[in-house]
Amino acid sequence: MITQMKKYTFLVFHRDYDSFLSQLRDLGVVHITQKAAGLMENDEQLQTALQHEDELRRILKQGAPDQLIQERTNIEQHIREANAAMQQAAVWGEFEPARIQALKDAGYTLRFFSCSASAYQEEWGTIVNNTDGKIYFVQVTSATEQPMDMSETSAVEIPQPEKSASQWQMEIEHLNGLLAAANGRIEAWQLANIEKLQTELKEAHQQIDWQRVQLSTDRLAEGALCLAEGFCPIDKEQELNAMLAHAQVYYEETDPEKEDATPIKLHNNWFVKLFEPLTGMYGWPNYNEFDPTPILGPFFLLFFALCIGDAGYGILLTLIGYLIYKDKLKIEMFEGLGGIIMALGVGSTVIGYLMGGFFGIDLFRAAWFPEWAKAPMFNNLGVNGKIGEYDVMMVLTILIGVIHLILAMTIKAITYTMRDGFRATVSTWGWLLLIVGGICTAIVAMLFSLPTEIVKWTLIVIGGVSALGIFVFNTPGRNPLINIGAGLWDTYGMTTGLLGDVLSYIRLYALGLAGGMLGAAFNQLGILVLGENPNVGTWIGFVLIVTFGHVLNLLMACLGAFVHPLRLSFVEYFKNAGYEGSGKLYQPFKKQ
Repeated sequence: MITQMKKYTFLVFHRDYDSFLSQLRDLGVVHITQKAAGLMENDEQLQTALQHEDELRRILKQGAPDQLIQERTNIEQHIREANAAMQQAAVWGEFEPARIQALKDAGYTLRFFSCSASAYQEEWGTIVNNTDGKIYFVQVTSATEQPMDMSETSAVEIPQPEKSASQWQMEIEHLNGLLAAANGRIEAWQLANIEKLQTELKEAHQQIDWQRVQLSTDRLAEGALCLAEGFCPIDKEQELNAMLAHAQVYYEETDPEKEDATPIKLHNNWFVKLFEPLTGMYGWPNYNEFDPTPILGPFFLLFFALCIGDAGYGILLTLIGYLIYKDKLKIEMFEGLGGIIMALGVGSTVIGYLMGGFFGIDLFRAAWFPEWAKAPMFNNLGVNGKIGEYDVMMVLTILIGVIHLILAMTIKAITYTMRDGFRATVSTWGWLLLIVGGICTAIVAMLFSLPTEIVKWTLIVIGGVSALGIFVFNTPGRNPLINIGAGLWDTYGMTTGLLGDVLSYIRLYALGLAGGMLGAAFNQLGILVLGENPNVGTWIGFVLIVTFGHVLNLLMACLGAFVHPLRLSFVEYFKNAGYEGSGKLYQPFKKQ
């Protein structure tokens, strides 16, 4: 949910303004409204401070100044080149480059070649090495002899090695010593400077905040008065008012207006808070919008679990999330996400069990799995796991999609009504009544066997009232004929759009089915390798195939289970909920 804010306007005598800002920063509860970006971009002092901050962040991130980092990078590059050269020289055995040079000085020419073992001919030269199906040979030609023409052969001429493998090894050891010394200089620099740079970065950030507040201040009465505007969460209102009363500052406190750029502060429980980063990926809600996270979180968890569809994979995800949460497993891209990974893992374990999947094994059809444990599974719904001609999981995903979209439309109707009034949202309520009313009537009729006449007149009433809202009163005060035309166009968009949106949820069923089939395929492949009379070798092959297969399947499943539920939330749900996501987070003016 979004925390309620209070809007404050401060009017301060210019001589007291810096002191007032210091007190405001010490309290750290007011988000100062900033001026247009253009004003900030044109201020040279602020831009210089921002560049300095970026430079400090960059140095802290890479861990040392550019000079030390470049020195280490160059040494590492030389080590890679020396390793490659050593491998190339190793095939020629041990030799002295000086002796080869002496042969050249005496008028002899040495040429180095390689070719496949099957293509080699004795007259081409002297074999030096025969390895991995390749022949390495040398041609020695005196000054009076004509070098052999090798252009029509399959042999490849190789540049003469500069050093032998042992000499390259000595070079690598020397370079490793230089690398250790470079790392030592970096560590010494970090020990002497990192803490100071972190302090400098905090001071730089505070200075930037101070300059931004100063630039956002209006100067009135020829600069004698300073006018600033900000927002404070309602739970911090008393603290701010006490400080303002003590400072004897004139201020005005009001509720934010619709046109105000009011920042938002989310206030959710621990579970919903896990999914706030997903909301931030799309965009934060406006102050007058509905925070989508309490709905996005549980549905994303459900969608993710349906896409994974395997309790075994869910257990693995839970374990991985726990290790990341406890800092036992460090993966940079998942830093701080251990909690949500654990939640997704637990959800996948529960849903995977209900779907009957466990590392590609179909528990519902496994004879060894106890019957009482199969009772809660989805395959017990319908007749033999089917509702009519369709798989029960396909029907469930479509039903979940319908509920998701109805919830989105309900939120849209409520939010728009609160913001714009009922007159401006008659059409939205008309569509909601038509869809929800029609579905509820059909469900009640099937469950309680209502008479056909009652069902017919109920649908007629719902359809009639909805039609008035959609076609006649969609824009009160406008020409009815124009409203009817707009209603027809809206009907076309809603009909085609909603049908496509509902069908989009089938991807949840398809991904879960594909993951289960692929996991089962790896199991079957492992069993084929194991054979009827397993031994140590076949058991090793079985373990390798099953482990590699399930790790690969889990990685692919997680990728799909993240992308597609995110799409269903960002496209289908947000579109039907009318969510804009153009809000700005509450960032109070405070000390770092």
